[in-house]
Amino acid sequence: MAMAAHAYSALDAYIYGFALTKMNLPFESTTDIADMAETMLEPFPLGEYPNLADFISEHAMKPGYDFGDEFEYGLDVILDGLDRAQNPV
Repeated sequence: MAMAAHAYSALDAYIYGFALTKMNLPFESTTDIADMAETMLEPFPLGEYPNLADFISEHAMKPGYDFGDEFEYGLDVILDGLDRAQNPV
């Protein structure tokens, strides 16, 4: 029963958090992403968050990127982790 509670909590937090984030994203297009990225990174010294800058420029700003497409990947990671916790090798 404890594993069911852990699984429910993890899935609930992920699904709710993803949906909330998706609903509140302030952009619809790559142009909007570029504007938001510039505003978001503005207060930080250049180079302080290179991975975030790379993600934005090399992934999120590419044509066709849709944050919603990330949901299934994250869900698979959680389900795989729950399966490993339930069935340790």
